[in-house]
Amino acid sequence: MKNFNNIYKGKKVLVTGHTGFKGSWLSIWLHELGAEVIGYSQDPYTEKDNFVLSDLSNKIVDIRGDIRDRKHLREVFDKYQPEVVLHLAAQPLVRLSYEIPAETYETNLMGTINVLEEIRNSKSVKAGIMITTDKCYDNKEQIWGYRENEAFGGYDPYSSSKGACEIVIQSWIKSFFNPKDYAKHGKSIASVRAGNVIGGGDWAKDRIVPDCIRALEAGKDIEIRSPKSIRPWEHVLEPLSGYLLLGQKMLEEPTKYCEGWNFGPTLDAIVNVWEVASNIVKYYGKGNLKDISDPNALHEAKLLLLDITKARFELGWKPTLTIEQSIELTTEWYKRYKTEDIYRLCVEQIERFSKIGE
Repeated sequence: MKNFNNIYKGKKVLVTGHTGFKGSWLSIWLHELGAEVIGYSQDPYTEKDNFVLSDLSNKIVDIRGDIRDRKHLREVFDKYQPEVVLHLAAQPLVRLSYEIPAETYETNLMGTINVLEEIRNSKSVKAGIMITTDKCYDNKEQIWGYRENEAFGGYDPYSSSKGACEIVIQSWIKSFFNPKDYAKHGKSIASVRAGNVIGGGDWAKDRIVPDCIRALEAGKDIEIRSPKSIRPWEHVLEPLSGYLLLGQKMLEEPTKYCEGWNFGPTLDAIVNVWEVASNIVKYYGKGNLKDISDPNALHEAKLLLLDITKARFELGWKPTLTIEQSIELTTEWYKRYKTEDIYRLCVEQIERFSKIGE
């Protein structure tokens, strides 16, 4: 297993959104690296979530709270004195953001500000990684990937809220965590953006993998609402390995990496939704696809790509899995989750992922 120079061993690491899909996988990996993980999040989405099935609440400090609750956040920072913060908590769904736009902004934007402010007021925090999304960019649906220095924006409330988060993060870095003033504040802050992440234990609505698995388990056709949409698909362990590597670098050289970073797949992994669903059927061993695309549906981008050149050259990070390996690993989790120890299954997949990347 990648150990990131043992940098996390014995460190107190606060993960917001630890009950979520990416947060649960990140918490498992950090726990295996010997970190003292403190999780702060609302309840998991379902009883089948990776967080629940892996019994994480009995392996880490499990705190339920809302990142909009600044007072509660402050109590957690004061009590546990984290050294590293990874902020993942968010309202993460595009289509839901049309239904609850104000709440999406309150959670994503003000939640991020609250976390940044508690980092600013904390004497213990040395590094903070703020997780946003590839959708933070002003997407013109161009055929080349967005670089970290391109404009932020967003058509829908979710995407625009994340674009706003990036503007806030950059402002806080310049205003309060400027690398030039590191001797005064002692903190290294960065933001990270990943592509469309897949993997075991995700049951969110309106995501292709959970939609496929729910249909397969119910013996129904898999309904595809946007079959031609192209996304930068990557297994959940890909960006997490990038976040952890970045955190290592930030702790080792605090003034060098206080910027935005893209963690996306290779060009071969950028395929349409129909192809992803077809591969899920292939590795699951059964299922049929049904095109239910609606020209009057709510707007969702049809094309979105990330440029990962900066992470490759400046961090030494690169994707590990092919698109087929990512889908196979994902599908395997859903085929095994009903009968196996999920924590051990996740650790096994992290170890396999690490060996492929060696």
